[in-house]
Amino acid sequence: MATTVDAQELAALRTLSAAIGDDPHLTQAAGGNTSLKAGDTLWIKASGTWLRDALTDDIMVPVAMGPLVEALERRDPSADKPQAFAIDALNPRGLRPSIETIVHALMPQRVVLHVHCVEAISLAVQADCEIEAGRRLQGIAWAYVPYRRPGLPLAQGIAERLGQGVDVLILGNHGLVVAAETVAEAERLLHRVRSLLARPARQTPIPDIAALAALADGSGYRLPADIEAHAVALDADSRRIAEAGSLYPDHVIFLGRGSVVARPGEKVADVVARLGTNPVAVLFPGAGVLMRGDASSGADAMQRCLADVTARIDTTARLNYLTAAENDELVNWDAEQYRQRLNAAG
Repeated sequence: MATTVDAQELAALRTLSAAIGDDPHLTQAAGGNTSLKAGDTLWIKASGTWLRDALTDDIMVPVAMGPLVEALERRDPSADKPQAFAIDALNPRGLRPSIETIVHALMPQRVVLHVHCVEAISLAVQADCEIEAGRRLQGIAWAYVPYRRPGLPLAQGIAERLGQGVDVLILGNHGLVVAAETVAEAERLLHRVRSLLARPARQTPIPDIAALAALADGSGYRLPADIEAHAVALDADSRRIAEAGSLYPDHVIFLGRGSVVARPGEKVADVVARLGTNPVAVLFPGAGVLMRGDASSGADAMQRCLADVTARIDTTARLNYLTAAENDELVNWDAEQYRQRLNAAG
């Protein structure tokens, strides 16, 4: 159980978590997670919940940290199922801890923030990420971790790179982790690193809403929730980057593999007939984006994320895309299927 001081920190963490969740440039949908260590108990965001709800919903789950770390050290597969380590007496709703719980337990600092900020992701997908980040993060104790599937494989990758005093991690094709002893220190470090990694987004013309409305009429598709989502279809470089494949895990989970770009003159029915399936989103060059009518709020959030990320990528850089095997691993993983079910229900 948390002490009184820990309870105050947990309240502070909830406030910070909600602020992070309200910023689409810091995290999107059910992505990202935050945690606080109190003795041997790790309080961490529940899988499938949204950080923005931290002040209005009970999204934090207590986990027995010692047994979980021991499982990691033994390379026990149970470490990849953190729900087995949840403290049931303090988890009346039976929520599952985040799929990244083992990553948080591995970091020695009391407070850990894992975010999918667009500044970090746009750099983390570049083959030169480690070099470019090193240039930008001089004076900060940080480490680069090449892509591994979230959960146990990622934790093992972090363990191989986690040197003494490291409190910032850039996760290849994934995101950013910052850690500190207090919530206030973690927040300051997060904003400092974010500002150092920031790059301006390429400017795009406004979407052609009239053309999109005509394309959507009777198609079963609709406009995206955020007007910013259209930018990926309005910029040739962003469109090229998106069409080439999947860049990070949450894209695969919420939107499927890669991105679909309509060919000249195609309508939605033409795209569906060509593909033999109904994609979650379709990019219409020069016009904007349409979302499938049943697309979830998580899919909307990730479509905007795609636009925000691709607009910041260096157009001359070589990019690392998730392989077909890595895409399949995410889609078929039980932990992500659980998140998909929650996402669909939400």
